[in-house]
Amino acid sequence: MTLANFKLDTDSDGIVLVTWDMPGKPMNVLDQTVMDELDAIVDHVVADAAIKGVVLTSGKDAFCTGADLTMMQSGAKQFADAVKARGQDAAMTEFVDQAGRASRVFRRIETSGKPWAAAINGVALGGGFEITLACHYRVIADSPKASVGLPEVKVGLFPGAGGTQRIPRLMATPDALQFLFKGESLKPARAKQMNLVHDVAPEGELVARAKAWIKGGGKPVAPWDEKNFKMPSGKIFSPFGMMIWPPANALYRKETYDNYPAVKAILKCVYEGLQLPIDQALKVESRYFAQIMRSKEAAAMIRSLFLSMGELNKGARRPKSEPRTNLKKIGVIGAGFMGAGIAYVTASAGAQVVLVDRDQAAADKGKAHSDALISSRVAKGRATEADKAALLGRIKASADYNDLKGCDLVVEAVFEDRGVKAETTKKAQGVLGPDVVFASNTSTLPITSLATEAQKPENFIGIHFFSPVDKMMLVEIIMGEKTGDRALATALDFVRLIKKTPIVVNDTRGFYANRCVGNYIREGHLMLMEGVPPAMIENVARMAGMPVGPLSLNDEVAIDLSWRVVQATKKDLGEQSIDPAQEKLIKTLVVDLERFGRKNGKGFYDYPQGGKKKLWPGLAGLAGKALDPDTIDVEELKQRFLVAQAVEAARTMAEGVVTDPREADVGSILGFGFAPFTGGTISYIDGLGVANFVSLCDTLVARHGDRFSPPALLREMAKSGETFYERFVGAKAA
Repeated sequence: MTLANFKLDTDSDGIVLVTWDMPGKPMNVLDQTVMDELDAIVDHVVADAAIKGVVLTSGKDAFCTGADLTMMQSGAKQFADAVKARGQDAAMTEFVDQAGRASRVFRRIETSGKPWAAAINGVALGGGFEITLACHYRVIADSPKASVGLPEVKVGLFPGAGGTQRIPRLMATPDALQFLFKGESLKPARAKQMNLVHDVAPEGELVARAKAWIKGGGKPVAPWDEKNFKMPSGKIFSPFGMMIWPPANALYRKETYDNYPAVKAILKCVYEGLQLPIDQALKVESRYFAQIMRSKEAAAMIRSLFLSMGELNKGARRPKSEPRTNLKKIGVIGAGFMGAGIAYVTASAGAQVVLVDRDQAAADKGKAHSDALISSRVAKGRATEADKAALLGRIKASADYNDLKGCDLVVEAVFEDRGVKAETTKKAQGVLGPDVVFASNTSTLPITSLATEAQKPENFIGIHFFSPVDKMMLVEIIMGEKTGDRALATALDFVRLIKKTPIVVNDTRGFYANRCVGNYIREGHLMLMEGVPPAMIENVARMAGMPVGPLSLNDEVAIDLSWRVVQATKKDLGEQSIDPAQEKLIKTLVVDLERFGRKNGKGFYDYPQGGKKKLWPGLAGLAGKALDPDTIDVEELKQRFLVAQAVEAARTMAEGVVTDPREADVGSILGFGFAPFTGGTISYIDGLGVANFVSLCDTLVARHGDRFSPPALLREMAKSGETFYERFVGAKAA
């Protein structure tokens, strides 16, 4: 037996240690070669009477990160090719068979007649966790690096190698559904508490514990293969079962609005599978899995949230000519909420931080933000007191710009005012000199104009963080007209250091994310002024796939900020650049009523102290008219929300602000939550078909105005039949 991905070592007790260690890969993944070798290993174990049991572990820091999604992405194309070659029925039979391959191999492990124990030394996710679920015993390392989970729903798939059948047989159905729906990872103690692993052991004892279980008479039979096995939550058609399934269906619809086929498939798999013996249940799962693998949602989400995001995280936009930087000391000027957040994530990444503000009290307050964040992690058991001391020790709060000397990069995060930023740049560069890369965290001010105050504009760049910095994963890197490759490379290295995802955009008003999300918020404003009920606006936005409604989002970013942006836009671009209905609404709220949003406890919502936020009752009267909800086309409202953002994304590509659809898609999902099931703003257009999207835009223009007008680029692509991914990345990426 020749193996490339596994090493076998049999001890004197007849226990085989199977070490999974794929050559040339940083982590183990499930692919066809792994399946072939596992099949051969099972044959070997079953055939050799001297083998008493098997311990499966990993030779890498992680156990396994799941299936090779590049292989899955090609599944739809392979199916289409098979249909052409052999017909629909034969192609479907082959596809379902292939989709169930891992499930069948894992079931062979489970029914091999020999005890298998999994020694989980690190992260075990997706199919990597599912293979351990097919083992008869699971012991996981007591380590912060170790965790288990089934995150497939986050890329439009679901656990299709037994996860939807074994999990509900290990725990109560409501808990199983929540675990499968959310796709969250669990640390060792929590995994044991939920009956997903049998034991937690020190890293050095994992294999010994697994072998001890086998030598102690470990049974080679899964609980569900025992004659008298009973489901944790009993039968589906029982009084208790009827208390589970109607609420489960309601929860599914509340959380997904039927936008995610994979989540619906989980619900069906569990419901149908729990009524069947395990072997039949696994076949049901495989059929649904084959269906979801061919869904447009899975294809779009895998491309954007796995492949494209991975490419961007690895430096797809980094200038190859620039040597890798070694960023050890970072300056942050401005210790307000944004600057304090930047200091925290930078110190968390292990770099030294100098946090500067106008006086020591302000700087200390900024450092206290890091203290509060890390203290919260300590309280939840996610960090230790030693971690806290080390992190705070890496942050120096100061009112002296001279402390910035020796910094490898400086990020300015002062008030969003051109004059304040200019003064800060001059003062800092007077200490640093012209050669240190200087970045501005601005959300609206053009980088090219800010760079005029820099001694060397080629070393000036924009790094736009999103709030709250510690939670938001996207960072927008903005190239000014004179920004050089060294500044870009340094900025990208910094973003990689702090483990966030970068997109690179060219300078323009509002850059990329704020242009798109500004359209989303504006659409909510205009709907309100048309007389659409406020609650309907918020609910339909979520039905369209957005994480929060536009009114709620505006409260979070502050309505008075929207007022300043509208006034600045009118001043710079003229009266025609703003919508008078939107200006009237925001003026009423901010100037007349002093409703600034969450920050002063009143905006589109009221924020009672100690209570839940509620839509302000006075909202409905601001428009001076109210539409009958029964006469409103909900589907059109959903289209307005998505098209308003997507057409703006298309404009940014037509203008050369964004040059890569991967960045537009990833940026739209991570930056402002654009309906993830679509794959992002550009994938939404490609998914509809550019010609169909243009037609939809024209319909909305006729009904609601020129803000939906598609750029000439879209009309050109509609005529040629091109997609964005074909035009800008190449047919292979499409």
